[in-house]
Amino acid sequence: MAENFSDRYGYRGTDAEITIREDAPDGLRFALLAIAKEAGLGPKSMRETICQVLREPPNPNNWSDYPNIWEEAQWHLQNCPWHKVYDIAEAFHRSLWHGFGDGSNVFEDKLNQYFREQGIGWQMDGGQIVYRGSEAFSGATQEAATILEQSGRSGAAREIHEALRDISRRPEPDVTGAIQHACAAMEATARDVMGDASTFGALAKRLSLPRPLDTAAEKLWGYASNNARHGQEGQQVDLPEAELIVSVACAICTYLAKRAES
Repeated sequence: MAENFSDRYGYRGTDAEITIREDAPDGLRFALLAIAKEAGLGPKSMRETICQVLREPPNPNNWSDYPNIWEEAQWHLQNCPWHKVYDIAEAFHRSLWHGFGDGSNVFEDKLNQYFREQGIGWQMDGGQIVYRGSEAFSGATQEAATILEQSGRSGAAREIHEALRDISRRPEPDVTGAIQHACAAMEATARDVMGDASTFGALAKRLSLPRPLDTAAEKLWGYASNNARHGQEGQQVDLPEAELIVSVACAICTYLAKRAES
């Protein structure tokens, strides 16, 4: 698969401000087919996948790849509900992964690049569309999940993935669930590092975190306990707060795991 100029020399568009979540603009619907084609899917495979997702029969009168089947795939994508576009994106990734593993990586990379450049608040992670927040949020969660997996802390890594899944829920993100899972990852990492099954609140003072991170970590645990884990009536955590808490919890997980390895 030949690389184009931008890929050869590492030129990428700047990340646009996130303005799109519950929508799939026409540009994305067109780009999805173009990216799938570039990754290795042909029109027949695209149409089959799209029809399976939409539970629509393919047109038996369309035989030729171009223009008939290609235009049929375009028509379905342009006219389906917005959320089905993201279902189709996941299904394209699965088809590529089963057929050509490298193609699924190309598809995910180029789709995520398009999301970032167009201000779409989603990203593909391992073939699944998940919530994409601020640059700091995305960087913190991705690094934490990767470091935890690589260091053998798969349980803590799963909690990070669950936090992302909860904050990705629509129509309403499960912010309390996201916070609970992020803090569970922080607790699991601390327990593993210390070899102690105590709660994070009890471990915080013994983790030897640099100041003022030690105090911040303890207070974060208390805040999450009061506002999410125990769900006090009348106290609502909004999405930006949830992003902040999850980001900090992920940063602490990353720090503890890296320190333990070194």
